[in-house]
Amino acid sequence: MSDAGAPGADIGIFGGSGFYELFDEAAGGTTTLAIDTPYGPPAGPVTLGHIGGVRVAFLPRHGPDHQHVPHQVPARANVWAMARLGVQRIIGPCAAGSLANHVHPGDFVVLDQLVDRTWGRPDTFYDEGAAHHVSFADPYCPQLRSAAVDAAARCGITAHERGTVVVINGPRFATRAESRSYRDQGWEVINMTQYPEAYLARELGICYCGVALITDYDTGVEHDPGMEPVTQEQVFAFFEDNLHRVRELLAVLVPSLRSTRSCDCAAARGPLVNPPLPA
Repeated sequence: MSDAGAPGADIGIFGGSGFYELFDEAAGGTTTLAIDTPYGPPAGPVTLGHIGGVRVAFLPRHGPDHQHVPHQVPARANVWAMARLGVQRIIGPCAAGSLANHVHPGDFVVLDQLVDRTWGRPDTFYDEGAAHHVSFADPYCPQLRSAAVDAAARCGITAHERGTVVVINGPRFATRAESRSYRDQGWEVINMTQYPEAYLARELGICYCGVALITDYDTGVEHDPGMEPVTQEQVFAFFEDNLHRVRELLAVLVPSLRSTRSCDCAAARGPLVNPPLPA
């Protein structure tokens, strides 16, 4: 159905590689929307439902059939669609590789810093008209991060409370030399989609939390030089095998987000007025 007169949502969730459905639609209580944006269509229809009584909008960032490779994900349309529905907080689970010996496949990392190594991606809503410069010193909402760490502990999930993600353009994986360079910088996680998704949310004053599920050791780790480098099949299969743990985390995290926002994320929202978004 169209988004005209559609119900809104409080929380938005972007599904990552292998995460294409959130709700049990057979049980009913969901609505699927096709949303128009000034930046073209989102990656797919948005599904509205409830988790623990909280209204949630779900959108697979790559599309329901993974038709958008990382550097072609329509991130502006995806984030705008969430804002169009009134979403104030976005949770962005993602598959990621480890760059650190202490971060293992199966671990979760609640990201706190980001390094952008992408190029050519539309990464702002302010590429014409009035200038709007946004602070991005701390890319992830501290209130959401704290809630995610607490939820992981309640689920018994091994979750690192912080970590820096280096975002590469894709669709190729890193070379051994690149991976070694990133490790030498002390960065923990490598991924292809956290930027510009996290930044675009900030421009619209939406809180954003990146939660990485570690699927591999990228090109290997220093203590095991014989380890085979990562493949797409490995990433997809590992994420699918651990999707139940992502769902478990969300089932605990989302209902905990009923409190009023106490962060400064909303203050970053600029004077976008055409088309208007919910206040």
